[in-house]
Amino acid sequence: MPDYISGKFVISAEKLSQCPTFGLPEFALLGRSNVGKSSFINRLANNKKLAKTSNTPGKTRLINFFNMSDKFVIADLPGYGYAKISKETQAAWQRNLEEYLLNRQEIKSLIQFIDARHDVQKNDIQMREWVDTHSLPIFTIMTKVDYIKRSDIRKKIDKIKSVIGGEVFPFSANDSYFVDNVTEYILRLGSF
Repeated sequence: MPDYISGKFVISAEKLSQCPTFGLPEFALLGRSNVGKSSFINRLANNKKLAKTSNTPGKTRLINFFNMSDKFVIADLPGYGYAKISKETQAAWQRNLEEYLLNRQEIKSLIQFIDARHDVQKNDIQMREWVDTHSLPIFTIMTKVDYIKRSDIRKKIDKIKSVIGGEVFPFSANDSYFVDNVTEYILRLGSF
């Protein structure tokens, strides 16, 4: 892991009009609740306590911005697929997130997170179809690869590619090899 990457929480925003301009490439994280987005942020930032991890799905309710060593910004979005909230609140989230995803000029790429332990879920596919419909840049991070056999990683990547397409990177918060690959890819994308 490049040790020059450190991270700090900057601000939370409910909607696009509250999102500050950082003048840095931004990467927005999409994924089901409890897919490992917070662990990803913490590992990327070399700080286990930066983003709150929880066993309770649906804890992220706002767009949370993290500055990564003034090289790029991570925007952690609420997880889709599960939350103990009203239909009205879910509809408001959806409107706010769509506005952010479609109109935020700073977004360099979206990153969709898929749990390596499971097949690609229906709501993962629906999210990807929505992203593809709007021609937004996106790649995939397959999380929790330390829970599957190393010999199965390639098969899992191929399976995800066959279902939703695009670049897929394996990731484990416990293995720096995977962290380095993803970090280098993000830095490369951010420099264009």
